[in-house]
Amino acid sequence: MSQPFVLPDFYLPYPARLNPHLDSAREHSRVWAREMGMLEGSGIWELKDLDAHDYALLCSYTHPDCDADQLALVTDWYVWVFFFDDHFLEMFKRTLDRKGGKEYLDRLPAFMPMDLADGFPEATNPVEAGLADLWARTVPSMTREWRDRFATSTRNLLNESLWELSNINEGRVANPVEYIEMRRKVGGAPWSAGLIEYAANAELPASIAESRPARVLTDAFADAVHLRNDLFSYQREVEDEGELSNGVLVLENFLGCTTQEAAEAVNDLLTSRLQQFENTALTEMPRLCVEKGLTPDQCAAVGAYVKGLQDWQSGGHEWHMRSSRYMNEGAALSASPFDGALGTSARHGSTLFGRPAEARRRSFTHVPMQRVGPSLLPDFDMPYPLALSPHVGAARVASVDWADRMGLLDDIWDAEKLAGYDFALCAAGLDPDATPEELELSTEWLTWGTYGDDYYPLAFGRPRNLAAARAATDRLSACMPLDEPSAGHAAARTPMERGLADLWARTAGPMTGEARAAFRRAVDIMLESWLWELHNQAQHRIPDPVDYIEMRRYTFGADLTMSLARLRHAGQLPPGVRESGPLRSLENAAADYCTLLNDVFSYQKEIEYEGEVHNGVLVVQNFFNCDYPTALRIVDDLMRSRLRQFQHVITHELPVLCEDFELDEGERHVLGAHVAELQDWIAGILNWHESTRRYGAADLPDALPHGSSPHSVARGSVAPWWMRPTGAGTSADRVRLPEMLVSVAETVAPPVMATAAHSVPAGPPPPALPLSTVAQGHTV
Repeated sequence: MSQPFVLPDFYLPYPARLNPHLDSAREHSRVWAREMGMLEGSGIWELKDLDAHDYALLCSYTHPDCDADQLALVTDWYVWVFFFDDHFLEMFKRTLDRKGGKEYLDRLPAFMPMDLADGFPEATNPVEAGLADLWARTVPSMTREWRDRFATSTRNLLNESLWELSNINEGRVANPVEYIEMRRKVGGAPWSAGLIEYAANAELPASIAESRPARVLTDAFADAVHLRNDLFSYQREVEDEGELSNGVLVLENFLGCTTQEAAEAVNDLLTSRLQQFENTALTEMPRLCVEKGLTPDQCAAVGAYVKGLQDWQSGGHEWHMRSSRYMNEGAALSASPFDGALGTSARHGSTLFGRPAEARRRSFTHVPMQRVGPSLLPDFDMPYPLALSPHVGAARVASVDWADRMGLLDDIWDAEKLAGYDFALCAAGLDPDATPEELELSTEWLTWGTYGDDYYPLAFGRPRNLAAARAATDRLSACMPLDEPSAGHAAARTPMERGLADLWARTAGPMTGEARAAFRRAVDIMLESWLWELHNQAQHRIPDPVDYIEMRRYTFGADLTMSLARLRHAGQLPPGVRESGPLRSLENAAADYCTLLNDVFSYQKEIEYEGEVHNGVLVVQNFFNCDYPTALRIVDDLMRSRLRQFQHVITHELPVLCEDFELDEGERHVLGAHVAELQDWIAGILNWHESTRRYGAADLPDALPHGSSPHSVARGSVAPWWMRPTGAGTSADRVRLPEMLVSVAETVAPPVMATAAHSVPAGPPPPALPLSTVAQGHTV
């Protein structure tokens, strides 16, 4: 059978190396698989299948430095996971037996006890027997924190097979965002990252294991592994097995393009995820290690973990080119200029230049403040009717008065600007059933959050002072004490701090301790996401598409505003429902629709007036190297697909969720009320964007603080502080620091604050150094 497309040129920045214990791992895996009942008689594999797949070769390439015993154990894990994949396919996917598949999967967590003294149930099939054996051999050398994380990723890997089975039952191809998220769970790469910690003796310190940089390293690694696998496995999965969970098929369906074009697009996304991995490893992880005060040994473990992820990428590619499991005709020879010698394909110089290098260059060389004209608006899908709270008028008056009392109208906003923004209208649509007090509170949260979103880029972005931004963020977080919510007032000194302390005391005071902690997490995550934006702004870097979509939910404050609507239902659903896959999928789809909607409306404001790099339309323009109208059409298609997914979850996945959790009538009513709130949330956000005086072309001359222009400052006028020159030789241009920076100045060391006032000149950043140069000790 001929291949459905020509494999693209892969970005291969790391050399592949082979573990010297390959032969012993091969022999051990044969013996172990037979002992577990995975070979003759299993109905799944025979010895010739195991030999042809050669998982020992995979592990020898992906873990080149571990000893013989570690390699044998890691190889057994991969034999087990691939056997599970084939076993589940034959037993439940081919027969479309979801009920039997769920019962099968529900038993497996019992074979991963946190304490081995608790023992294991009696195994009834090779998958259970293998898992019990592997768990007992692995966890004694790892901490409780690692066991918990690895068990979670293993459960995700197993349980999300039901998602694939449901899509096969419905004949449904996922949209790109949904696919990336679900593929991480079912594809197994986060699970592989956990094994890297074991094999490389590089367990991540608990203080950073759940941080954004660690999560992005793992997620970018996972996405690249999965997208690479999708390219090699398209023929087997799509043409032979009828599989619908394949990235090439997803983009082929979404873009309406040929299979070859979809394969190239998947490879471009793979490259982007690897470059995101590199950027995070080189620019975010070192700062995190310093901020968390890691010891030298812990820093070395982090470095070993990063190296282990790199080894897996290059080694996984080598194995895919040689395994009989995949479509790889001619791949090894075409990828290597050294006659196809083992371990040399990653030296192909063309993979480091050409298309990958051009993509990297585009991300750093966007010209800011180009004139783009009025934002183009598509016809938005809106299947949900708009409802508005009757208390909107009172909330308008109260919120402007509140902002004035807090000091939010003293610098970048004034009362007229805030009245035009009309956050009360937004709140009235988000929660039309709110009481007058609830509506006023939610309006003021929207006011405070949008003020902060405007303020951070001006106060910290242009001077590129990430240290001051970190100090300001820590001070804001201190305004949200968990024990005594009203005690935050004592720490508040700046307008943002006073506003947050006031909102926190009024919102968190009536909450239970658990709900209070969850709500604070939502606020903290939004604050941290603003630091992510500043980090990209300092690099003048357009984000990677996947990283952008996922972080945009936080910068938009989606979880925060959804949390406000959920307050009246707190504690009324069984544990696990809130964090279940279908409910998170529902909320993420709603958030993505609305964040992209905001990007469409704000395109001119952000690109022409603010020099912003965080806009979904711009991200698509950069990734596909296309013009504005083309990018807008792609974003519009993605919005529509996310809205269809939102409706699909309601119709098909939530009923199954109700059955799985055995929800009673009252609990189903609570879940239905939450769905209705999300529908109001979507309709209210669209209505506000169509009505607010924040994004229209007629409003933009006043979009920047107090009417300053992005294109020029009137001759003889005094530029405001956010437009004053910075850098060497500008000290005579004195300006009063805004109140937040004065407060932060007392927190940050004087040399750092000197950088805040006189920093890197505005304008295009210096060209990025090649990774080889960075590796030699230079800094970006």
